Amino acid sequence: MKIAIGTDHAGYRYKEKIKGFLTEAGHEVQDFGTFSDESCDYPDFIFPVAKAVAAGEFERGIVLGGSGNGEAIAANKVKGIRCAVCWNTLSAEMARRHNDANVLSLGERMIYEDQLEAIVTTWLETPFDGGRHERRIQKIERL
Repeated sequence: MKIAIGTDHAGYRYKEKIKGFLTEAGHEVQDFGTFSDESCDYPDFIFPVAKAVAAGEFERGIVLGGSGNGEAIAANKVKGIRCAVCWNTLSAEMARRHNDANVLSLGERMIYEDQLEAIVTTWLETPFDGGRHERRIQKIERL
């Protein structure tokens, strides 16, 4: 799978870990930055990820920050993006099953490091259920 990833300084450490295990699992990952833990503004890195996913250049995107909230808000400003903040495997599973989330937002300050790979893997491997959820997604897309 082709995956775009981006973060601000507060998610930098987890971004690097995610890139490692995704690449090891055979995914193609493009890093949109940031490339250090120096303070920066998350929209500068989140918008390019969201735009690339919305344009179909990547199948999925992962964005990170301290809480993941601002990053999700920014990503969801891009038409065609359904970005969900997830903090455990159940929230990641439901973001895919019911919301067909194409971007995952993670907060480095909210998630224990030992849960990180399981959350990302669950989100990547869970299919969209469609059915009644498809109708709801279509209503959102028309907004």
